[in-house]
Amino acid sequence: MYNESGIPINKNEGIELLMMKKAPAFLLSLLLCLALLALPLHAGADFGSFSGDADYGSSSDWGSSSDWDSDGGYYSSPYYVGYDGPSGGGGTLSFGVIILLVIVAVYFVYSNNKRMQRASKMVRPAGAQRTPASKLRPMSEYTELDPSFDAEAFQEKMSNLYVQMQNCWQDKNIEALRPYFTDALYAQMDRQLDALRKSGRTNHIERIAVLGVNLRGFFQQNDEDHIILDLRARIVDYTLDDNTGKLISGNQTKEKFMTYEWDVCRASGRKTAESQEITQINCPNCGAPLSINTTAKCPYCDSVITLDSHDWAITAIKGISQQTM
Repeated sequence: MYNESGIPINKNEGIELLMMKKAPAFLLSLLLCLALLALPLHAGADFGSFSGDADYGSSSDWGSSSDWDSDGGYYSSPYYVGYDGPSGGGGTLSFGVIILLVIVAVYFVYSNNKRMQRASKMVRPAGAQRTPASKLRPMSEYTELDPSFDAEAFQEKMSNLYVQMQNCWQDKNIEALRPYFTDALYAQMDRQLDALRKSGRTNHIERIAVLGVNLRGFFQQNDEDHIILDLRARIVDYTLDDNTGKLISGNQTKEKFMTYEWDVCRASGRKTAESQEITQINCPNCGAPLSINTTAKCPYCDSVITLDSHDWAITAIKGISQQTM
């Protein structure tokens, strides 16, 4: 091995030189690892995991505190940014040096978190993007397709459904919601909920209040009518370990004010008078009574029954913004 001047050096000196070069990379890796361990883990909560540990959404979604009364609120997003730190090289350091590095790292993380908290009050990540207004037709035109469509009754139905969704999520059983979801969205939500079941955790959603439902407009696609709506809600949510009762994430007292966008669809040509209630049929296999929208699984014989046409069902949910108070 040769030094920088091209003069040969012995093997031990070469190893020491290599270790000195590797030390800064090792220090950087250690600091990054400790920083990552000190940062709070993102844990999605509420139905579909749209709320989180940090607030999201543009200021236009929030407004100011004077814009809302005591039941007023703001809105939520599944947005989360992770960080993959670089990996460092090897090296050997004394125990005293490692202790010193740990102390320096803890101070660095503490100071950095304080700076991030101050910065987060000024700049927040964006939530999910709303469906463009250019894609939507005004709801006043929908009554030409369905003269019996009642916007107020529809809004009330969506409001009640939101509360039912949160309660079922907390119970870790959403089977009762199957008639109100498309098959694809139902399967997706059940997979997310299954992760909570397997981990032995329960997401508690309390003090639920729907603050408003705004029907933004509709569009037609693939022989289906789609209504796009904004739903504003207030919740308190937190996750506990089922065995120990330990708080995993969230806060048991702070309120989150959320905005979601829902895409609700039904088969084109359906009329409100024909579809005020979920269809009641009997299982063709065993005769048991079933409530069905698009599909249903018989709880007695496990047969899956499908309808050719369906009433309103949620096909997509977006988290737009979140404000914690």
